[in-house]
Amino acid sequence: MKRQRGEGKVGCILTLLIFGALVAAGLKIVPVYYNNSELADGCKFIASSASRIPLELVEKQARDKARELGMVDVLAQKNSITVSKTGGGGAGEPGVCTIRLRYKQTIDLYGVYKFDVVTDKTIAEPILENIG
Repeated sequence: MKRQRGEGKVGCILTLLIFGALVAAGLKIVPVYYNNSELADGCKFIASSASRIPLELVEKQARDKARELGMVDVLAQKNSITVSKTGGGGAGEPGVCTIRLRYKQTIDLYGVYKFDVVTDKTIAEPILENIG
């Protein structure tokens, strides 16, 4: 029995290495997906409250939200955040504010592997007028 003592050390070390690699990868991947979700939620709120705000200000608010989340690489991409308003011409016809998020982020896993996360979301919220 004395010869078998310590045989489990190799398996334990391998398990710890794999667990450490997963944690390290998670530290790079999770923030990107979390920021994408937060930006989409923020844009949904911005679009829903865009009834009396000029189009340029709506776009500025969406870009400020991305800047607040530290998504500088997204802001550098051309047409990554676009805003439009349609409808609302009267006669009870509701308008719609649409914010389109279209960008690519590259995740570098410590020089070992790189992959792109492509986001292409369209957020369309009705413009609520005459409430109150």
